[in-house]
Amino acid sequence: MRKFDKDRLLLGLAGPALALVVAFLLTSVVLLLSGRDAIEPYQLMVENAEFTDVQVLILNQTGTYYLAALAVAIGFRMNLFNIGVDGQYRLAAMVSAVVGASVTLPGPLHILLIVVVAMLVGAFWAGIAGILKTTRGVSEVVATIMLNAIATALIAWLILPANLGVQPAGSNDLTTGEIAESGWMPGLDVEGGTVYGFTLVAFALGVVYWFVLNRTRFGFDLRATGASESAAQASGVDAKKMVLTAMLISGAVAGLAGMPLLLGQTHTYSLSFPVGVGFTGITIALLGRNSPVGIFFAALLISFLEKTSASLDTYGYEKEIAIIMQGLIVISVVVSYELVRQYGLRRQQQKVGEELAAQARKTKKEVAA
Repeated sequence: MRKFDKDRLLLGLAGPALALVVAFLLTSVVLLLSGRDAIEPYQLMVENAEFTDVQVLILNQTGTYYLAALAVAIGFRMNLFNIGVDGQYRLAAMVSAVVGASVTLPGPLHILLIVVVAMLVGAFWAGIAGILKTTRGVSEVVATIMLNAIATALIAWLILPANLGVQPAGSNDLTTGEIAESGWMPGLDVEGGTVYGFTLVAFALGVVYWFVLNRTRFGFDLRATGASESAAQASGVDAKKMVLTAMLISGAVAGLAGMPLLLGQTHTYSLSFPVGVGFTGITIALLGRNSPVGIFFAALLISFLEKTSASLDTYGYEKEIAIIMQGLIVISVVVSYELVRQYGLRRQQQKVGEELAAQARKTKKEVAA
């Protein structure tokens, strides 16, 4: 049984805690420089969070962000930077909505079909970057950025009424048509609204993520390849296969990020479907340090900032305060994690030195005796 490492736990918590404190202080400075109260906006946001309908909105948004962040984290654990989660998620949501609206099946089968299509589309789109990296050495960062742009253009073309889109009467919006009720996923009715059914599935996937990465041979190979590709190859792991597999899985999970909203509320893909979810997922994965528990609390925090800041403008404060804080969190995460890493190395060296000194004193006493 592995010995509990208190220092490792404290260092793991120190990074995100320091990042949040720094982001809070810098946001307060921005408010002060603009002649605003530096504390009242936070008080208003906390008060808004006391409303049950806002709490439901926060929880549902957390589910979406959690899936996007898991997709990013899978790449991070493999030392891959999948910036294309946003394109993978939107293209998967759009295609799965088209398929869902074109068929009528018994409830469970209908939902399953939509989910499987979303995973396949997300995996396919991420797999393009994986193939380019493993066969031509193209950076996944460059490939996924370009694929994001291509996905945006492709969606804009596919959703035209002349192709797969539908324009509701009297509206300028374009949709993919409404999914039949058999394809709606039941949610959990609570005071204040309905928690999407797929939000609960998202949190369950966090358990699957932890188990696969920490309790299976595949997870070990993935982490080993991410830590050192040459060492993994020396131990018999096919590094290129692991890179492609990690990108496919990351894309499949990214494809699921649109399912809470699609199956739980909109039941169609339209021009108003959220964008930027994948990029927010990068922030959350960094803040949560790729841990399923850390990612959950990071997703909850970002959702809290977004949903509780929506009404700040009614009190004379711009709701963009939350966006500023999110940006500062990203910067603070990078700096704080590096500071904590350096401190951890110094602490480790100090402990080794103390252990060697203690061993030397013990040996000296034994010789003297």
